[in-house]
Amino acid sequence: MKIFSYNVNGIRAALAKGLANWIENTGCDYLCIQELKATTDQFDVNIFTRLGYYPVWNSAEKKGYSGVAFLSKQKPNFVKTGIGNSLFDAEGRLIRADFEDLTLISVYIPSGSMGDVRQKIKMGFLEAFNNYIKELLKERPSLIISGDFNICHKPIDINHPEKHQDVSGFLLEEREWLDSFIELGLIDTFREFNSKPYQYSWWSYRQNSRAKNLGWRIDYNFISEKLKSRLKYAEILPNVMHSDHCPVMVEII
Repeated sequence: MKIFSYNVNGIRAALAKGLANWIENTGCDYLCIQELKATTDQFDVNIFTRLGYYPVWNSAEKKGYSGVAFLSKQKPNFVKTGIGNSLFDAEGRLIRADFEDLTLISVYIPSGSMGDVRQKIKMGFLEAFNNYIKELLKERPSLIISGDFNICHKPIDINHPEKHQDVSGFLLEEREWLDSFIELGLIDTFREFNSKPYQYSWWSYRQNSRAKNLGWRIDYNFISEKLKSRLKYAEILPNVMHSDHCPVMVEII
């Protein structure tokens, strides 16, 4: 089965650029979407059911902001939105979907790039999310966590790391948090197959960054250690262009 994660930077804009056709052509089993920037009354939600998917939506209360979605060919046995924190849940940050023994998470971690207040909120979310996953692993050990983490883990994951030491998304405290998150018993699937530099999933719209490949790897598919024997492949798809991000894929058997 193939699981894709994609920050679409606005579902309506991405649909106008051919997102639905791309989804149909990939034939993916599961798709985790981040940054909807829309509520379900603002676009044709039935387009995804016509493609054969069961959609789950978790839009932010604030219009035009955040929000996540989850599409699956198979109907989930159980669905839950949020992490149980009203501040973060109002921003539409997470969907959990269970399929027999397998649990998939679509998550959109806050950005701290808008200043100290949002950085503090980001760090608060990271702490709460870490605790949420730690407890969930006890109950659901076969876990896949897909989404936009807004963190580059290592220098290899960002262009010119020496220029970004003090930039949100590459702060030491964020990278140390990601170390501790992985130590819960998780695997960064892409790095199991690709150890090369210059592999990115997001590029700023400024300075022609995508053409120059001045990017950041901030989108991940993590799996729990229990699923390691089922891991078949993982990749980044930089040539898919409906957003300033590109999709990231993991395949398990």
